[in-house]
Amino acid sequence: MSSTPYSTLDGVSHPYYPTDATVPFYAANTTPLLAILFSFAGLIAGFVFTCLAASKHVNPKLQRSDLAVISWFALCGFLHLFFEGYFVLNHKVMAGSQDLFAQLWKEYGLSDSRYLTADPFMIWIETLTFLIWGPLSLLTVYLITAEQNAPRHITQIVVCIGHLYGVALYYGTCHYIEKYQGLRYSRPEWVYYWGYYAGMNAPWGVVPLLLLWQSAGEIKRVFGRAEREERVKKGL
Repeated sequence: MSSTPYSTLDGVSHPYYPTDATVPFYAANTTPLLAILFSFAGLIAGFVFTCLAASKHVNPKLQRSDLAVISWFALCGFLHLFFEGYFVLNHKVMAGSQDLFAQLWKEYGLSDSRYLTADPFMIWIETLTFLIWGPLSLLTVYLITAEQNAPRHITQIVVCIGHLYGVALYYGTCHYIEKYQGLRYSRPEWVYYWGYYAGMNAPWGVVPLLLLWQSAGEIKRVFGRAEREERVKKGL
């Protein structure tokens, strides 16, 4: 998508908001957007399908609901470890890079330029995501496959709360700065704010709630059964 370039005080032209943001060494993407998106989608699909195939091979009795949750946590694991991990390790130089993940971040940065300006909040929250939520997501995939239900629901609850907390901070900080400081990090086009910024992050505010509900139901079921068995033993 075409975007109007702006020049900052350091003389580097870029298409990001605010228009005076400093994006050192910025270089426009050289790969067509559709090619970038299809390549990324292919990587994600390959990783998720590999996790699914491995899980079904190890445990053919997995139910569809389990496979759906495995797909979600495999997706999270891939994004947290590889895509967001790339940002953590390369945020200082990615504005001038042309590899796939750098071009993806530069495209997403049209909806939130904090990723291109080494914003301390973004670096910190993405570092936590990379180091904690990524490994725990893949650990949850393993625990579901191995049918280790108790630790599975522990990690599932922890990761889901982390996702909800992270997305609340992400939306909240941006809204606060926009409302009270008058700064906008997203370009004004509808696709960037509502498509990229709001839409792409919304699943991490919805799916974790559903999974927390699932875990709460399982905990309630197990404790209810234990309480009934205890009453039977006591002859009540």
